[in-house]
Amino acid sequence: MRAQFITLDGIDGAGKSTNLAVIKHWFEAHHLPVLFTREPGGTPVGEALRDILLNPATKAGLHTETLLMFAARRQHLDDVILPALEKGIHVVSDRFTDATFAYQGGGRGVPLEAISILENWVQGDFRPDLTILLDVPLSVSMQRIDANREKDRFEQENADFFTRVREVYLNRAAAAPDRYAVVDSNRERNEVQTDLEMVLNKHFGISA
Repeated sequence: MRAQFITLDGIDGAGKSTNLAVIKHWFEAHHLPVLFTREPGGTPVGEALRDILLNPATKAGLHTETLLMFAARRQHLDDVILPALEKGIHVVSDRFTDATFAYQGGGRGVPLEAISILENWVQGDFRPDLTILLDVPLSVSMQRIDANREKDRFEQENADFFTRVREVYLNRAAAAPDRYAVVDSNRERNEVQTDLEMVLNKHFGISA
C-alpha cells in the first residue's frame, strides 16, 4: 500500500486532541512510519496564518478567511504533506479541507460551490484517503468548549453556528461513505479507542 493521507476532523469539542494520541499509538504499535501535522498550520507560513485566523481580535471577511485557509493549505501540501507521502511516510492531519466546507461553508455561509472551486485549484485531484469524523451532540460540544480557559475566534461562535458546521460534516460523510468513517466520540474513552482502532485496521487491511 502506498503512503496514506488520513485526516481527523469534527466540530470543536469532539475530542480530536485526545484521540490523536490513540491514532499515534496505533501507528507506533504497527511500526508504520507516520507524520502528524495540523491545519491551519504545519509550516511557518501556516502557523503564522493560524495565529491570525484563530485570534479573537482578527476582523476578517468571509472571503479573506476562506482564502487564508487555502493559502495555508497550499503551503502545507508543498512543504509537508506531499513530500512525506512521496517518501513513503503516512500523514495524519488534524483537520483539512472538510473543515473549510464545514466552518467557512456551513458556519459562515460561504457558498459550498465556491469552496469546491478553491479546493480544485489548490489541491487538484488530491484528497484524503481516509477521513475520520469524530461526532458529538451539539450540547456536548458546547459544554466542552465552555470548559476551555480561553476560547479562540471560532470557539466564540454560538450554537447555531456549530449546528450548521456539524450538519455539513455529516452531510459530506453521508455522501462519500467510502472515504469517511464517523465515530461517535460521546462515549467512554476506551469505546472510542476501540472504534478508532477498528477503522484503522480495516483501512490498512490489518487483522485485529
